[in-house]
Amino acid sequence: MTSSAAHPAEVLLGAQARAHAIPVCDHYSGVEVRMRKSLQLQQELLAEFGHCVFDVTLDCEDGAPVGQEREHAMLVARLAREAGAGARVAARVHTVDHPAFAQDMAIIAGEAGQHLCHIMLPKVETVDDVLAAERALEAAGASHLPLHALIESPAAVHRAFEIAAHPRIQSLSFGLMDFVSAHGGAIPASGMTSTGQFEHPLVVRAKLEISAACHANGKVPSHCVVTEFSDPDAMQAAAGRAARQFGYTRMWSIHPAQIRPILAAFAPEGAEIARASRIISAAIQADWAPISEEGVLHDRASYRYFWQVLERAHQTGRMLPAEAQGWFAKAETTFT
Repeated sequence: MTSSAAHPAEVLLGAQARAHAIPVCDHYSGVEVRMRKSLQLQQELLAEFGHCVFDVTLDCEDGAPVGQEREHAMLVARLAREAGAGARVAARVHTVDHPAFAQDMAIIAGEAGQHLCHIMLPKVETVDDVLAAERALEAAGASHLPLHALIESPAAVHRAFEIAAHPRIQSLSFGLMDFVSAHGGAIPASGMTSTGQFEHPLVVRAKLEISAACHANGKVPSHCVVTEFSDPDAMQAAAGRAARQFGYTRMWSIHPAQIRPILAAFAPEGAEIARASRIISAAIQADWAPISEEGVLHDRASYRYFWQVLERAHQTGRMLPAEAQGWFAKAETTFT
């Protein structure tokens, strides 16, 4: 059997294929009514696009009322178990040094681990935090679950490459609000706005460090929130800058109105999708040997790029050319 019989993601991305397959939008909610509405919306968009286009992360860190952490964890586990077919549900637990952390992991990962796509760890400072979470997953019988880490301090940014290198980590997210407040007023409040966060040098540096750490280790960089949730234009503009200028391939949503602008901002243009499909089809016919397309040489390096264009098109719900649709019908069962 030649390599042309294998799935393009296996041929071109290898071990990175599974990480690259996750949706470009991660939607957060922590209050029961909003968590239920988020899961309902996920099912509606799943029906519209034919596959899951955003993750729903059920939040314990900011969602659990003080003193009711156990009850909230049980609610999160129950909602994850009850999620519809094709759902992608995650949970953000408390920090590893919080008294409720072990309880969160035991209840959520232990009782709903088979229904989760990952666990999000807030305020990760060192690899030791990842190791503690890994041990908690193993104790809960959920050692299959990937971990996502939220980088929220200057020291954590400094260690981003080391954290991203851990094999259990699938994605790093940037925690803008805590990062700015960790500077004791040295970064003005404008550094938390949809435009200012792309202009202040310390914030820009942190974004780039996290993105670079992820790409160096085959992980997914996830961009921070935009708090102006009532302004879809600001949301889409920020998402576009995160994707085009800072190398992010995923972004947080904190309001349902932000989901479609994120999908649109991270989607490739129609002409690029059509070109990518032509090139990958020709590469398969050539058994992945170099080809010429409109007088331009392409080999595995450019094939990898154009396959990732098709992945982003699929992840963002864009219509794929007929010849490309079959690759993603197979990918739904192989890589997600």
